[in-house]
Amino acid sequence: FLLSLQLEKKAKGKLQKQICPVVLDHFEKQYTAELGDAWSSVRDVLTSPWCWQHAVLLNRFSQSPGLESSLAEQGYHPAFPAALPYLPATFRCYTRTAPGRFPAQKHQPGRLKEYYLLNAASLLPVLALEVKDGERVLDLCAAPGGKSVAILQCACPGHFHCNEYDDLRSRWLEQTIESFIPDPFITLITVSKLDGRQIGALQPEFYDKVLVDAPCSNDRSWLFSADPQQAVLRLMHRKELSSMQFQLLRSAVQALHPGGSLVYSTCTLSRAENSDVINLMLSSCRNVMPVDLSGMARGVSQEFTFLSGMQQHELLVLPEKGRAWGPMYVAKLKKVSSS
Repeated sequence: FLLSLQLEKKAKGKLQKQICPVVLDHFEKQYTAELGDAWSSVRDVLTSPWCWQHAVLLNRFSQSPGLESSLAEQGYHPAFPAALPYLPATFRCYTRTAPGRFPAQKHQPGRLKEYYLLNAASLLPVLALEVKDGERVLDLCAAPGGKSVAILQCACPGHFHCNEYDDLRSRWLEQTIESFIPDPFITLITVSKLDGRQIGALQPEFYDKVLVDAPCSNDRSWLFSADPQQAVLRLMHRKELSSMQFQLLRSAVQALHPGGSLVYSTCTLSRAENSDVINLMLSSCRNVMPVDLSGMARGVSQEFTFLSGMQQHELLVLPEKGRAWGPMYVAKLKKVSSS
């Protein structure tokens, strides 16, 4: 017991040193103004990686007989209740309230992994998208591939386009797909390295569902920027992100056929990259309308803490101790007519 306390203190000291004061100071000012009292408890979780939690998403394409009983022995339970508006039987995810991490599996060419470790909040955009068998689906900014894998745990799209503009991240995406998806299904998947802002013009009104998991100021990783100069550059460029996110969103709307829907998500708390981008889309684009997410939010309220006062088509997951998921912003829109 004493040894574990010493190790925890050592880990805390090591991790504490890595927090970037420039980023923390920036977040302190912005999020105190935007989140009010909620920020202090969120900050405590974001700056304390030893209390972070990981969910275990099972891979339906790789059967592992003892895995679920092993998870149960370690205190894991099914993460999502059956009361959700959309929860396919093939989608199985486990979480526990204790921090810590289930052992990761290494990539082995030709061998499928049995599970994917991730922040449970990152599955909410996938559940909000409600993909059905046979649909044409676009994951516009797909790397590292966790949400693409999660979509394929839910349904078998007729056509699945996973796009990632960044070359290094695109290779990561391809490796993730290879690690989780068997050969017959891989033929349904197109992986591209296009600029996501141009896909709408290249494939107008082609898709039933589009996921825009937009590049954003990733609050968790930015707080631990090892290089202070890189951190300063990131914060300078932060203002430009919302413009790119809006362009990606506009491209996604163009790529949807009328009646199709899209989900927009980020892993930041920043209002400029979240509600402001969606509000601009709704005010400047007459052929989209918001879709109510309150049913899903109610269904997962035992597992996640949401910022109050959001509109019905959006939600923001706030990390708190014991439910250290997020940050994750999710919003859903539907295309009602041609452009």
